[in-house]
Amino acid sequence: MPEVLLASYGAVSAEVACAMAEGLQKKTGCDVALAVTGIAGPDGGTDEKPIGLVYIAVRYQDKTVHKEVRLNGNRERIRTMTAMHAMNMARCLILDCYDGVDEK
Repeated sequence: MPEVLLASYGAVSAEVACAMAEGLQKKTGCDVALAVTGIAGPDGGTDEKPIGLVYIAVRYQDKTVHKEVRLNGNRERIRTMTAMHAMNMARCLILDCYDGVDEK
């Protein structure tokens, strides 16, 4: 991961999530790569990046999509809901029914 991304956007950002998914696909040769970064709590949130803020990126073939979600609940719930969102994004991207507007 380019250090410039971390310095410019921070670890919790769409840019970093996309770079992680793209890097994973490149390194492993997999068809589908998912990456998440966020703040699940119970500590670590700020006004700018509160607990529950999550960025999800999915790379399939040569297309990367990303999504920002803001989730409520405890750490376990935030992590579970993040996984559900990521898997659904991957499913929709593979089936060519992804209707998200965040696309790279």
